[in-house]
Amino acid sequence: MNKYLLTLALSTLSAVTFAQATISPAKKQTQTIAITGATIHVGNGTVIENGTIVFSNGKIVSVTAAGAVPQGGAMEIKAAGKHVYPGFIAPVTNLGLAEFESVKATLDFQEIGNMNPHIRSLIAYNTDSKVPATLRSNGILMAQITPEGGTISGSSSVVQLDAWNWEDAVIRTDDAQHINWPVLPRFRGGFGGGRGGMGAFNPEALQERRNAAIADLDAFFAEAKAYSEAKPDVVNTRLAAMKHIFDGSEKVFITANSQKDIVAAVNFAKKYGITPVIVGGEEAYLVTDFLKENNISVVIKQPHSLPSSLDDDVNMPYKNGAILANAGVNVVVSIEGYWQQRNLPFMAGTVSAWGLDKEKALSTITLNTAKVLGVDKTTGSLEAGKDATLFISVGDALDMKTNNVEKAFIQGRDINLDNLHKQLDRKFSEKYGLKVK
Repeated sequence: MNKYLLTLALSTLSAVTFAQATISPAKKQTQTIAITGATIHVGNGTVIENGTIVFSNGKIVSVTAAGAVPQGGAMEIKAAGKHVYPGFIAPVTNLGLAEFESVKATLDFQEIGNMNPHIRSLIAYNTDSKVPATLRSNGILMAQITPEGGTISGSSSVVQLDAWNWEDAVIRTDDAQHINWPVLPRFRGGFGGGRGGMGAFNPEALQERRNAAIADLDAFFAEAKAYSEAKPDVVNTRLAAMKHIFDGSEKVFITANSQKDIVAAVNFAKKYGITPVIVGGEEAYLVTDFLKENNISVVIKQPHSLPSSLDDDVNMPYKNGAILANAGVNVVVSIEGYWQQRNLPFMAGTVSAWGLDKEKALSTITLNTAKVLGVDKTTGSLEAGKDATLFISVGDALDMKTNNVEKAFIQGRDINLDNLHKQLDRKFSEKYGLKVK
């Protein structure tokens, strides 16, 4: 009993502490804004020096080189020597579905069972979380909120990170179903992992379990496809949730890392007329031709990591994205966790440092991501007609040393860039008489 009381007390204390500095969502844009003199990184590979970007009513009106400020009361933001970027997008994250890792009641990213296509992450998304504000301060203004666990985890949705509730936040509802491809346990040593032996395991039994899991997934897909083509009298919630992946309106993201699993996952999806997105892709660089031939996008997970095998180049996780992108594969960069999402731009910076053109690296967290999530018609690049979701950085936003976001807009709304980390910095800087940033 004391354990539960302690947990309740800690969670209540945390809630009270966080509630002391509530940040309200920004109000709707009411005045035309023109940002002038900046280096504009469009997001599609184009860079405009000394450019002007104008937006009104939440939409971009024009992006030009040395354009004039519109007449009629437009507000000018002078940004000479600074950089303007499209808002970064964090894919495949449980952001907003978890708050305190030590308190089970605040973890809402996984359900019981293996086949959960009916689970919708969007309705569990917590806009009152203190984490998104820390992301906005580094230019991450949108995210794909994704469930975890099981073989079929459920559907993700795309949101913007400054909203009163999930209804206000949503950009695209139920954009994709997420599948964890059944795999064998990986036994490896070195690189921080303990060396495992096969002596305590029966390889044949493990392979049999994996084959059975794939067979179950295949049977579920076959049943769901038949259900989608029929007009059943009784609604099956799980099967009904699969309908839109067969008509192409909802994508399928499959987590697979080894080259054999990647090939198997793609061929499985093709069997049902689906072009999947591969998530993880640790060994994707070994099957670049296969991925390109099948028009497969890859969401690279955690470029700042160690290789999966002792035989791999120790720098391969850094190089993987560049190898794929330079071969013509559409690459998206992601990072694990939710607090860690604030470091997403630096993952793209690492990919750039290890062989990918800087503007192409930028696309891995902007336009490429928007295309994979099906929202590229409205966001992902700075082009007329798209949402005015963008930010101004004093320096290179992909460089940890120079990233300094001083102003950000989501759909034209001038958002508050304060966050819990900045509040704590000010608090203790004042306590010890340090210079307050």
